[in-house]
Amino acid sequence: MRGGTTTVTGDEQRRDLGLLLLRLAVGGTLAAHGSQKLFGWFGGGGVKGSARFMESVGFDPGEPSAVAAGLAEGGGGTLLALGLATPAAGSAAAGAMTGASAVTWPNGFFAQKGGFELSGVLGAASLALAVSGPGCYSLDHVFRNVLNRPWMVPTALALVGTGTALVVHKRDQRVQRQKEQKAAETAESHTDSHTD
Repeated sequence: MRGGTTTVTGDEQRRDLGLLLLRLAVGGTLAAHGSQKLFGWFGGGGVKGSARFMESVGFDPGEPSAVAAGLAEGGGGTLLALGLATPAAGSAAAGAMTGASAVTWPNGFFAQKGGFELSGVLGAASLALAVSGPGCYSLDHVFRNVLNRPWMVPTALALVGTGTALVVHKRDQRVQRQKEQKAAETAESHTDSHTD
């Protein structure tokens, strides 16, 4: 501080420019991904098609799951790109990507094998932005960080983390029951074929 004004150094400008570029890339990608679920844009399935997919991977009921994921991705991504309500936006996007990673986790890391590479990186970047803040090239900065207070970071992360953990746990239980049911049906069909 000099004479009551804030002096921004070259290092701070570089950092804030880097945060802007990261926010635009991550937020833009998530916003586009969410719009596929919500509106069917960019070749997406819309709510109905996304609901069928969500049910097929264990998120039930499918339609509310698709809307929730679409809002977390699309809304969180848009807000991240704008740099508005960054703790909530980053937390919501990270939660959505954790749910996506739960589906692809068994396939390993790399996307070419159906792994969680993309969702993991997008989730980690969203989480990092929630924690770091958006920088000065953001709407949070314009609005004097009214929606970007330090206490909002742990609060948003705790709320979204708890909700995500519950949803993923229920999904994992559902998938496990489906596997057990299929195994039982397979064993029963083998038994029936041997008795014929």
